[in-house]
Amino acid sequence: MNRAALFSEIKQKSSFLCVGLDPDLSKIPKHLLQEKDPIFSFCRAIIEETAEFAVAYKPNIAFFEALGPKGWETLQKVEEIIPREIFTIADAKRGDIGNTSKLYAKAFFEKMNFDSVTVAPYMGADSVTPFLEFEGKWVILLALTSNAGSMDFQLIKDEKGKPFYQSVLEKSQSWGTPENMMYVVGATRGELIAEVRKVVPDNFFLVPGVGAQGGSLEEVAKYGMNATCGLLVNSSRGIIYASGEKDFAKAARMEAQKLQAEMKRLLDIYL
Repeated sequence: MNRAALFSEIKQKSSFLCVGLDPDLSKIPKHLLQEKDPIFSFCRAIIEETAEFAVAYKPNIAFFEALGPKGWETLQKVEEIIPREIFTIADAKRGDIGNTSKLYAKAFFEKMNFDSVTVAPYMGADSVTPFLEFEGKWVILLALTSNAGSMDFQLIKDEKGKPFYQSVLEKSQSWGTPENMMYVVGATRGELIAEVRKVVPDNFFLVPGVGAQGGSLEEVAKYGMNATCGLLVNSSRGIIYASGEKDFAKAARMEAQKLQAEMKRLLDIYL
């Protein structure tokens, strides 16, 4: 999917919602445990009820990997039932030397046909550029994340006072373009989103941290939106675990619809 198609979907749905699929066997409704593939049944119901409001889905690969070979089969099935017009993100946070990264890319882009994969930049260009060799696919590079430990490295300043995350942003601009590279920018660092946007004015941001982690959707839109929206705001737990009962999918739909309504208001203001 190219950027024009993604922006078209955002305009059509008046939404920049990404639904994170983090299916935990210990948290999904108990009645699903009787199913042949409980995780698939859970994800399918969530997708069916939220696809009207979502422009992206982000399966967190760890929740599938933890199930062993069966988990990979489930991940494949989940990816296949996501409507083709909706952007797909393999949240795998890969990043290794070139030949290894190339194989990671083949796994997610060719074998499972995801539109994008999250990538860690710590090992530099040769760990990232192999993912960018696939036409029509995207790298979503970790830049400024929302977890507490992000402060251990990302905000360390060099002798000129520049934080490390800014160096990542600047250097990576020579690796990809706004047509094939996005950045993870955490919503819980609302005061820094504007600083990130100054460095990368045209790229899309994948923004975690809204909802369960306390990030402000209003701040994200105010400081992060650009002429093509430039935002995919992720909500995982706040949507998929809105209910632990048999009405879980309907409850997820209600939460997704609430976020979409707020996103429509913000798009009308800033776009």
